[in-house]
Amino acid sequence: MYFLGIDVSTTATKALLIDSAGHVAAVAATEYSFETPHPLWSEQHPDLWWEATQKSIRLVIDKSGLDAAQIGGVGLTGQMHGLVLLDQAGTVLRPAILWNDQRTQAQCDEIHRRIGREKFIQITGNVALPGFTAPKILWVRENEPEVFARAAQVLLPKDYVRFRLTGTLAMDKADGAGTVLMDLRKRDWSDEVLAALDLPRAWLPPLYEGPQVTGVLTAEAAAATGLKPGTPVVAGGGDQAAQAVGVGAVREGIVALTLGTSGVVFATTDGAFIEPEGRLHAFCHSVPGKWHLMGVMLSAGGSLRWYRDAFTPGMGYDELLAPAAGVPAGSDGLIFLPYLTGERTPYPDPLARGAFVGLTVRHGMAHCTRAVLEGVAFGLRDSFGLMKAAGLAKIGQVRVSGGGAQSALWRQVLADVFGAELVTVNTAEGAAYGAALLAGVGTGQWPDVESACETAVQLTGRVSPRQENARVYDRLYAQYRELYPALKPIFTQLSSTSETN
Repeated sequence: MYFLGIDVSTTATKALLIDSAGHVAAVAATEYSFETPHPLWSEQHPDLWWEATQKSIRLVIDKSGLDAAQIGGVGLTGQMHGLVLLDQAGTVLRPAILWNDQRTQAQCDEIHRRIGREKFIQITGNVALPGFTAPKILWVRENEPEVFARAAQVLLPKDYVRFRLTGTLAMDKADGAGTVLMDLRKRDWSDEVLAALDLPRAWLPPLYEGPQVTGVLTAEAAAATGLKPGTPVVAGGGDQAAQAVGVGAVREGIVALTLGTSGVVFATTDGAFIEPEGRLHAFCHSVPGKWHLMGVMLSAGGSLRWYRDAFTPGMGYDELLAPAAGVPAGSDGLIFLPYLTGERTPYPDPLARGAFVGLTVRHGMAHCTRAVLEGVAFGLRDSFGLMKAAGLAKIGQVRVSGGGAQSALWRQVLADVFGAELVTVNTAEGAAYGAALLAGVGTGQWPDVESACETAVQLTGRVSPRQENARVYDRLYAQYRELYPALKPIFTQLSSTSETN
């Protein structure tokens, strides 16, 4: 039997097939764009996701050579937080407002005013941020009252695809928590938050655990995709929760570190740990009865790419990084701040800026390169510190994935900075792979998510921290931590200067 994972991302919809041992049989993807019709806006029409889903499923079936009857279940994942509004007939009322849309700061402030910032954090596990779903709903009410008056259902991007596949309205609890309309501890919609925001609960779909079956493929959807009518579709999860399943971060003590353009530190928890100031995201996991804490830095691999493109355009990363391996830990006192596009964790500050601090004539290109790697590692370490302060004391293993994880030097720097073992795994297809595993669990291939991960996810490499380097980084990290508070007033002034020029 085979299982299909569908990942509805911001730029493409991927379809991935795995067999009963977790081996990838085929992958296909269909790309699309999103629109920015006004400053701070980011929108996408849900029809793009459905068209891409149909195409990608047909492509992946063709590439695998399978018969549709061999596909036993479908799992869904995708971009979180996007607002899809449907009317009573299930018609899309306006383009979806995406996770990276920044128009709703006033609505975030209103949410905190109505409920109280600290109380809101304790209920939902998060502060209200423009990326989340709840402030987007308020924005539509205030700015598009004619649309709001016709609204009857709120969905997230992947759940619109579910609706087109099955005709059912449903949402998984991991993605639902990212709307910030849920009571995190109860794993259900918060009547208190909905009442305070004057939003009807009837607009929100039933919530399911990640592996639960939410419906089956309709005859119409089967004809459109090439799948078999009646194929079960499980709840799945938001992209970060499904990514964690895909690398086996499904038990407390195992942390998933994604080192892409941004950097994500994802820690599975047995309870709803909430960082008191909301500097970490706290959501439900795709694993039933589990939660997670998540820190996000905006320019992780993006910092290295900027550095390469700005100073050595066209140079390969291996060539760029090789000389940095000969530089001692700490880059001879040179520190890089990786806030090139503002920051999210631990400083939710869009005006934060990047910097090299401590430059002297002794420093060359190799020092600067290593300082970039170390600065990103320090930024990620901030999330680990917040997690420990929130009560998550057990961090035993870090499972690293993403483009930056391909560098042996960077993996060693990360292990040294964290003071923890870093491991790589055999799965590289991310969230779609996790969604496919959830489909296998939901349809009986594996008894639970943990068993699925034990079968499919194998460790391929280990990096242990070097204690001498770790001691150097502990001292340098303390100095790194002092730089943002010291430079924040300058960052604000520089932002004002750039806006007037």
